[in-house]
Amino acid sequence: MLATNIYPWLTFYRRQGRDFEADLEASIKEVKQSGADSFEPILSTPEKTDRLADVLTRNGVAMNSAYVNSTLHEKTAIQTSIDSVLKLANIAQARMGTKIIVTNPSPIRWGGPENKNDDQIRLQGEALGQLGKALSAEGLTLAYHNHDPELRMAAREFHHMLASTDPEHVKFCLDSHWIFRGAGDSNVALYDAIQLYGDRIVELHVRQSKNGVWTETLGDGDIDYSLLTKVLNDKGIHPLVTIEQAVEDSSPNTMDGLAAHKISHARARTLFASLLS
Repeated sequence: MLATNIYPWLTFYRRQGRDFEADLEASIKEVKQSGADSFEPILSTPEKTDRLADVLTRNGVAMNSAYVNSTLHEKTAIQTSIDSVLKLANIAQARMGTKIIVTNPSPIRWGGPENKNDDQIRLQGEALGQLGKALSAEGLTLAYHNHDPELRMAAREFHHMLASTDPEHVKFCLDSHWIFRGAGDSNVALYDAIQLYGDRIVELHVRQSKNGVWTETLGDGDIDYSLLTKVLNDKGIHPLVTIEQAVEDSSPNTMDGLAAHKISHARARTLFASLLS
C-alpha cells in the first residue's frame, strides 16, 4: 500500500495556478493516475470529509490515513479541538475504513518565530495523550507528526510529545525531511529519532532534497532512503509509506504535479518495496 499526502499536490497545483479542490473529481483522478493506492487528506469539516469520501470511492482510491490539525497548547481550545478531531476521524473511519489519524499540534502562529513555553508544552503533551486514548477507544491509531519548528530549542517540543505520552496511545509519524531540515539538515538527527522512537513509527512521510532544496521528484539526494529502509527493516518496522514530494519556491520547475508524482510513486515502489504491504 503506497499513499500520497495532499500537501505536495497543493504545492504543485499552486505553482500551476490551479486549485486542487475546485474540481475535486478531476484532482482525485490525477491521484489515481499517479499510481498511489491511498490518499491522505487534511480533514477540516464533516461536509468536506463526506464529499471527499464520495469522490475517493468513485475513483477507487483508499484513505488509510488522514491528517487533522489540532490546537492542544491552549487550555480553552483543547476540548473543542479534541472533539473536532474525533468527529472527523469517525466519519473517515465509517466511510473509508481509515486506520491512522495524523496530527501536528498547531504552533503559536504558522510560519512564525515564536516558541511554546514549558507550560504550553506540558499542557500539549497531556492533551495529546488524551486525544490518543480517545482515538484508541474508537479503534483508531493516533500518529504524532512534527514540522521543523518543533526541532528548535534543543527539540524540546518534539521530544516531550513522545517522551511524555503513552506509547500505547500515541504513535509516531516519522517525517524524515522535516526532522532533517529542522535539525539543520542533519541525517544524524534523523537516525537518532529512529533509534529513540522507532518502535512507535506507524507511518513514514517521504520527501527528498538536494543541497537542502526540495526536488520535484523522489530520487537520490540529501537523505539516503535505501539506508533508511534498511534501518527500518532491520528493526522490524513496516510503516504506511506516504509520499510527500512537495515543491518550494527554490525547487526546479520542469514538470507538472501529475508527471512528478508518477515518477516519484514509481520510484517509491522500488525503493520501499520491502516496506509496502
